[in-house]
Amino acid sequence: MCGIVGGIAKREVSEILLEGLRRLEYRGYDSAGLAVLTDAGIIERCRRMGKVKELETGLEANPFNGNTGIAHTRWATHGVPSEANSHPHMSGERLVIVHNGIIENHETLRRELQSTGYEFSSQTDTEVIVHLIHQNLQKTSSLTDAVKETIKRLDGAYALGVISADHPGILVAARQGSPLVIGVGSGEHFIASDQLALLQVTDRFIFLNEGDVAELATDHLHVWDKDNREVVHDVNVFTHKLGTADKGEYRHYMMKEIYEQPNVVRNCLEGRISETRLLEQAFGVKAKEVFDKTKAVQIIACGTSYHSGLVAKYWIESLVGIPCQIEVASEYRYRKTVALPDSLFITISQSGETADTLAALRKAKEIGFTASLSICNVPGSSLVRESDLAIMTNAGPEIGVASTKAFTSQLIALMMLTIALGRRHGLVEQVEEEIVKELSKMPELIEKSLAMDSDIEKMAQAFAEKHNSLFLGRGAMYPIAMEGALKLKEISYIHAEAYPAGELKHGPLALVDKDMPIVTVAPHNELLDKLKSNLEEVRARGGELFVFADEKANIAPADGLTVLSMPSVSDLMEPVLYIIPLQLLSYHVAVLKGTDVDQPRNLAKSVTVE
Repeated sequence: MCGIVGGIAKREVSEILLEGLRRLEYRGYDSAGLAVLTDAGIIERCRRMGKVKELETGLEANPFNGNTGIAHTRWATHGVPSEANSHPHMSGERLVIVHNGIIENHETLRRELQSTGYEFSSQTDTEVIVHLIHQNLQKTSSLTDAVKETIKRLDGAYALGVISADHPGILVAARQGSPLVIGVGSGEHFIASDQLALLQVTDRFIFLNEGDVAELATDHLHVWDKDNREVVHDVNVFTHKLGTADKGEYRHYMMKEIYEQPNVVRNCLEGRISETRLLEQAFGVKAKEVFDKTKAVQIIACGTSYHSGLVAKYWIESLVGIPCQIEVASEYRYRKTVALPDSLFITISQSGETADTLAALRKAKEIGFTASLSICNVPGSSLVRESDLAIMTNAGPEIGVASTKAFTSQLIALMMLTIALGRRHGLVEQVEEEIVKELSKMPELIEKSLAMDSDIEKMAQAFAEKHNSLFLGRGAMYPIAMEGALKLKEISYIHAEAYPAGELKHGPLALVDKDMPIVTVAPHNELLDKLKSNLEEVRARGGELFVFADEKANIAPADGLTVLSMPSVSDLMEPVLYIIPLQLLSYHVAVLKGTDVDQPRNLAKSVTVE
């Protein structure tokens, strides 16, 4: 969601901060701002509504330079999008902060501060923090100690960057519930909410833990944990290639990421399978011990990740034969729950910082699950560090807000998990070998489905003027229909819903007419004949069908029935293959409608607040 960049160096930092904000634009935001402690010893600030480009224009009109600064892109949580509510926020003229997260007790703190004479110029929870720091600075000469005292009063989540004109030469950072990393340079240090923001200046990073406070200077870096003990964290080297953040020959990041999926699947499988076997050590050194005890599974996720978990439920219960429950994280965390004995708690998240999923994991630890496993795309993220086991999906940075390659890589990781659990519950070596071979074929099959792009682009024209759409699937293809509907609504703003095809007679048929395009995924499996009957129900009522069907399915085009043939694939791998054309369809519809494909309205990439 919101993005933070900060730095302290022996060189001018304004352009570094701006470039960091540009690299965080994928998160979604409504305003941007930057503050610098200048050589004259004053804090200069510029804030603008809209894109980072507007901030650049403001700085060109009124340039200022300095060696210490902080910057921010805001996605509104408290107060409407406005320049007054934009970050950075100040207390007086000599103290300034940026903040990600939500302070739940901000109203109480605001009233307390107002009673002592503080005036507020914004509606944000963030302004409470900067005034509290200012208040605590009346009791101590240390900016770092003032921040430490302030965070003791805060309920909720925060990632903070703080600078003061009265304390030059240091930048203070703190985190609780929102991600924050430190970039380590030569005689300089930086902070950011995402490593990607700092790759232009360093590839060496320190991940702050929950409750950490850090003091950064050009010649030192000190970190204290939640118990105020000074600690030393490992420095991690970022391994993704910088080029993954560029669009290259593609018009949008989303299209680039759709086309990256064959290689993403290869990367996810690399080093984790042999020709015939899963190498389950990929799940961590404790994997065998955990999997040996697992007799049930609880999956928690949000959005696209939730859909991948729904597919996994079909796989785990059919191949492993143990109960698999799945729930949306925001629901799970707020209800009374019961853990089945010997249950493995699985969280799925592209970013590893999804607030609801993290909260559900922390709740699960209190309930007493056997162990926890995260499936994630970001090494060093909170979800990974707080789980007993983790497997990285290795999809590389995903910039488009609408997830594509993260979803396919999650499915691959979940199938590998299914194999690992199946070994303990009767999955014979021959079946494992067959699945591993099918996994190895997936990159080539995805490339074949991508070759349908031009035909799908033509199909998209039928959706450009529509306002509603229905997606149908059966069995493990129902979650794929759900993901296809989500992609269409996210980026084209067409209302789209998914149903199990067998549910048509229980309500959705009432919606069917010539103005309601109906998208169906029809692989050649045991449910095909039943699905064909469902399609006839639609045709009989004048519905316009668009079917992605296995080349052996014998579904012929006709009036009101458009068919695109899909490569044949094994039953288990159908979900991985059939999502590809649905992603392409959504993309082309969005392009025809002229929407902002990579940054759709009202959405953000990494949802780090409730």
